[in-house]
Formats: sequence, structure tokens, C-alpha cells
Amino acid sequence: MLTKSVVPQSLATPGLIEFLPESRTFFLQGPSSTYALGIHKLGHVMHLHWGGKIAAEDIGYLNPGSRRAFCPTPCTEDYDFSPDIVPSEYPVFGRGDFRSPALEVLQSNGSRCIDLPYVSHEIIAGKPALPGLPSTYVESDSEAATLILHLADPLTGLEVDLLYTVYAQWDVITRSTRITNPGHAVAAVTLARALSVSVDFLTSDYDLLQLSGAWARERHIERTPLRSGVQSVDARRGVSSHNQNPFIALLTPGADEDQGEVRGFSLVYSGNFLAQADVDNYGSTRVSLGINPFEFSWELTPGSVFQTPEAVMVYSAAGLGDMSNTYHELYRTRLCRGKFRDDTRSILVNNWEATYFKFDAERIEALAVSASKVGIELLVLDDGWFGKRNQDDSSLGDWMVDLKKLPKGLPDLVQRVNAQGLQFGLWFEPEMISPDSDLYRQHPDWCLHVPERSRTVARNQLVLDFSRQDVVDYILASMSAILRSAPITYVKWDMNRSLTEVGSALLPAGRQRETSHRFVLNLYRLMEALVTEFPHVLFEGCSGGGGRFDPGILYYMPQIWTSDNTDAVCRLKIQYGTSLVYPLSSMGSHVSACPNHQVHRTTPMEFRGHVAMAGNLGYELDLGELPEEEARIVAQQVAFYKRTRGLIQTGRFYRLINPFEGSGNAAWMIVSQDKSLAIVFYYRVLAEPNIPFIRLRLKGLDLGRKYVVHTSAGSGKERDSSGHDIDDHAHKLPDVVRSSSVLQELGLMVVPEHGDFRSQVWELEVVP
Repeated sequence: MLTKSVVPQSLATPGLIEFLPESRTFFLQGPSSTYALGIHKLGHVMHLHWGGKIAAEDIGYLNPGSRRAFCPTPCTEDYDFSPDIVPSEYPVFGRGDFRSPALEVLQSNGSRCIDLPYVSHEIIAGKPALPGLPSTYVESDSEAATLILHLADPLTGLEVDLLYTVYAQWDVITRSTRITNPGHAVAAVTLARALSVSVDFLTSDYDLLQLSGAWARERHIERTPLRSGVQSVDARRGVSSHNQNPFIALLTPGADEDQGEVRGFSLVYSGNFLAQADVDNYGSTRVSLGINPFEFSWELTPGSVFQTPEAVMVYSAAGLGDMSNTYHELYRTRLCRGKFRDDTRSILVNNWEATYFKFDAERIEALAVSASKVGIELLVLDDGWFGKRNQDDSSLGDWMVDLKKLPKGLPDLVQRVNAQGLQFGLWFEPEMISPDSDLYRQHPDWCLHVPERSRTVARNQLVLDFSRQDVVDYILASMSAILRSAPITYVKWDMNRSLTEVGSALLPAGRQRETSHRFVLNLYRLMEALVTEFPHVLFEGCSGGGGRFDPGILYYMPQIWTSDNTDAVCRLKIQYGTSLVYPLSSMGSHVSACPNHQVHRTTPMEFRGHVAMAGNLGYELDLGELPEEEARIVAQQVAFYKRTRGLIQTGRFYRLINPFEGSGNAAWMIVSQDKSLAIVFYYRVLAEPNIPFIRLRLKGLDLGRKYVVHTSAGSGKERDSSGHDIDDHAHKLPDVVRSSSVLQELGLMVVPEHGDFRSQVWELEVVP
């Protein structure tokens, strides 16, 4: 056994982490939850409990590690002990545990067999940052406490630190792993698998929930009971992907929005990931999450350290809604950073669906004039402003203004837009290179490629090798020069393809499988450099819409384009599913022209606006071509959103009707943090005959108080940007006063209007 040393618990926030030296157990205490682990008498770290709040006392009797048939006992000190049964905190393979490991280390003798007994631990106040990686943070050490368990392999000397942080305000545990090769026992080792977290449960009586989909159909909810064997979601595309999101949850059977236990696992990472549940032959479940071992390895040279991404684990005893609000508040206030974390977001118009590549300064200025008339605050110039970019087959990488389209450059165009009272934003696709570009002709080795293999294109483009520092330095210099050239306040950062031929000209053959992770690390370095130099710029993430909608991006960019699909009916499911983990303040959500460009459906402007308001409102259409009636509706929507966006972007979100069930209708509401205000949205997709009314039971109100309920499609009289009244053209019912108990138990009575694609909005204000 290696020597134990303990840092005094008094250095940490009192009560958040409790250590019982007699039983060698640790208790991480959230507001209403406990995460418990202990050191087995043979020296290994065991998982004991993650769930409802329990007292800190000896719970070693929970250890089910007794030997069973075909379960090996590698230790002669205790023939009844078997690693194949014991719930492990960070399992390894080769020493008797045949379940999925968290760590695999290839050594010079060809073996992957290691052992990781406990050495010592520290308990510290606050939360340390993870070098080179995004992570949640604290603004005061009193907000959290961190436990660091030091483990080491006695043979190789490899050191593994398990980092746990518990927050005082939320039922959140964050976990990551730091792996060090001190160099005194071995020269170099190769990490073949290095996951962030592994948690063992003694039962498989759970449902697995995941967020899956495809381009234009992101983050749809799928829920299935666990079965024997491994069930997983993962990404192998180099990005977190449209197909899967780096999140899974375990739900007790019958758990729903408002009741039942939920345990969420979310990875703060933007590359290839693996999230899985492994149910063994005894009905135990091992959940693990981290960098996908597929096409991954990392050479750990003497003296070097490998840090895994952070996993954020949320426990809720009150259903999915409570889990979601925990993620929302944590990610909005302790993952997002900078001035835009708390600032209200500007309402924008993007020129893409209005002009595509066919524009000049006059046409963009005309769009700004139209936008100004309806009160829009920001104009974003999308693809096509650089190089010789008249369609999507050239010029990516040549980040210089196209003077044929914009003869006087960006300063002139930005001045024209600013003169209309609008801010100016710009589109980039920094990680890409076109074969038809000056950059590619000068540096054909700067793209990801494999020697002697052809180079796969997608959308007529290749991917820059961001594992190379010289490539990232070039992009940083190019983007910085553009952003310094004019008063630009917004950047849409796009990425329109997955990674293929993932190889680097600068890495030796034995380290080629490091390329994907190095790509992500350098992407983060680039983003960090840009948000540091340009703190006044709001960066919005995008990858063909929601192809990289993950917590890692939110650390640098507090909002992400939710989907390229702007059809309001499709967006009900996309935004509903996204809301399981991500706050409304993170969702770019726009009104586009009809027939919709993705599904060719036509929906009313009111319906489109009400869906888009559940996020950061924007428009993707030619405002100058709108009929007078629709332009008036847009002005009304803009004025209404300006008045309510503080509540929408920072309030607590409650899902009321699930569009994945039944008729596809949806409803949700947002309640201010002090519960004095609320806004309710209801969406009816298709009309049905002979339905007298729908009861919409509200949530999250201040019990014992009464609320004034304002009922209208546009929430009453609004004013345009000139201060003139905008008539509420929709039917407006008289205001009523209702108690919170009536609103939550009996609900609002929704009288369906005639026709498809109808929506209604209510504002609630507490009676003083």
C-alpha cells in the first residue's frame, strides 16, 4: 500500500465535502443530493452512492464485491473480493474487471494492464480551471469545493488524479481526470482510452435518454429501457455532430417532467465523444463518458500530463424539468463568460436567405433600411463577402474582402449599416479551405490529409489541419485583421462539414491518432485568443446549424445557431429537445421566409415569430419584400421581444406539452427568477374538429400569490422603433386575475382558433 496524506478539510467550503477517516469515505453534499465514494481495504476507490441526500456515516456495507462464479480474485489478501463486481470510480482492464474500462494504457512491453490504488487526496475550496480546456467555473471559492484523489500504478509509476467538484447552489458534480507520466519508472506510454467519468449503479432498472437526429433534425428525444450489454451514443466525425449530442441521462421508470429520479451526464467537449451504459450479467450498470477511444491515442512522454474534458453530472429527484433548469442556470452563469453572458442579445437579420451569394453594398444597405423600420438592431452579412466567393466552390481560407462586391471595403459597408441605427456582424468559416483558393495553392499540405490518398471534399471544401500551430496562427491573424478593420460586433462562426482523412503532415506515424484531439485543443486556443482580444464581439457558434451544439462551444460563444432548419413546426421538436440541457439564451432562433427553404411548408408569420421568440430572436428573409401586413407583424414581434427578452433569456424554463407525443402540439413557459413575471407559449400544429378547449397547467409560479393574466397574440399595444403604436390585430381577451394554485392545478383554458399552425401567448404579472 502507498502512503496516505490528507489536506485538512478546513481549507474547503465547510459541509460540501466530508471525509470520514475511520471508514475512509468521502461525501460530496449538494443541496439535496449526495455523491459518496470510499477506499476499499485493499486500496481501490469504490463508488458508493449518487442520489438523494444521505448523512455522512459508514456505508461500507453497500460494497457488493463478493466473489461469484467466474469472477476472479487477483488479491491473495481477500479471496472473496472481485473487481468484476465492485463498483469502481475509475475502472481499468486486465485485473479482473471485465466491464468497460475508463482507462487503457499501452506500455512498452505491449501490455495494457495497470493497477490504480489510492495514494492520497486533497480537499480544496473553489474549483481549479482545466488547462487548455473549457469547463464550468466559480466566481468565488465559497461557491464550490473540489476533491482530488491521487492514484498511482505501483509498477509503472503512472499517476492518475480524479477531480470532483461539488457546487453549493446546485445538485451538480463535475468530474475529470488528469494523467501524468512522471518519468521515473517508464520512458513513455500511450493512452488508448482516457475517459472523463465512470459511475457504477447496482441496478439496471433505468431508461436511457439521448438526444439524436441529423442535419436539420437535431436533438430529437429518444428514450428506451436499458437492456443487457452496451448501449451507447458517440461521434466519430471530428465534431460533436448533428447525429448525437454529448449527453445522456438515466431515468427511473415513469419519471417525467415533474417527478422521478433523473441523472444527467453532459460532456464539455466539441470533438469525438463516447457516452455509454454497460449493463452486466448481474444487472449492474456502468455509465461512462469522455473522448471517443475510436481513432484516439496519446503518447504520454516523461514529465507530460494529459487532462480529460470535464463531465457535468446533474441529479434531480423531481424529473426532467428540474434537471434541465439546473443545467440551464449552471451553463448560462458558470460556463458562458464575458459581457454577453448577462447582456440581452440583439435582434438580428441575416442576409443569407434574402440574397444568398448575390449582393452588393447597395443591397445590404437596403436590407438595413428595411430592418431599421421594424426595429431590428443588428445586420449580419453571411457567406460570400471574401475572396472570389460567388458560390460555395471557392475562396475559403482567403479572408480578404471581395472588392468587386464591396468596392469600398468593409469600413464603408459597416458605416452604411451603422447609419441606419444597426450594428454589423459577419460570417466566417475559419476551419475550412477550398481547393480553389489562393491559400490551398500556396499550402496544399495545410489541410487534413493522408499521404497517397485522395482528399474527400464535402460542400466543395476541405478541412484545415488545426492540429498545426502555424495553420491556427494564420487564421488568427486573418480574422483579427478583419475584426480590427471596422466596428464589427458579431461573428457567426460556421463549420459545414465533418472531418475525413484525419491526418497531419507534422505528426509522426505513431501519433497520427492524436490529430482529432489536437484539432479540438487548437480550436479552443483560437477561440480563446479571439474572445480575449475582441470582448465586444458576440461570437455565435454554428456547424451547418446545430452540428456542434455542445457545452465546449458555449464556453467561448454564449449562443449557437440551433439548426439550419427554420421551419417553425420542425423547430418545436428541435428547440424542445435542445432545452433538455441548454438554456434559451444559447439558442439562435430565427423567422424565415415561406414557403420554408428546408421543408417548403408555409406557416403564418405569427406562428413563426412565437416559435423563434423561445430563444435569441432573429430574421432570415428579405424584409423589403414583405407584404405590408407581414411587415407590421414583424414590427410588433420585435417590439414585444424587446420588452420580454430579459425574462426569456434569463428565466426558468418549463416544458408544458411535449411535441414528440400525440398531435405534435407544444407549449412551454418562462418564469422570472423572482417569480413575479411569466410568459406562456402555446402552439397548435394541425386543427382538429370538435375540441372545446385545452387545459394548460402552468408551473413554477409563486404559490400563495395571484397573477394578472394578459391574453393576446402580440401581448397588447406595442410601439415601433419610432414610438408609434402598433395595433394588436389579433383577438385580445380581457385581462383576468387568477391564483397561482388555480393556474397550476386547473390551468389556462385554451380555446383553439380555426386553422392549422396557430399559436397563443400569455403574460403573467404577480399582483402586488
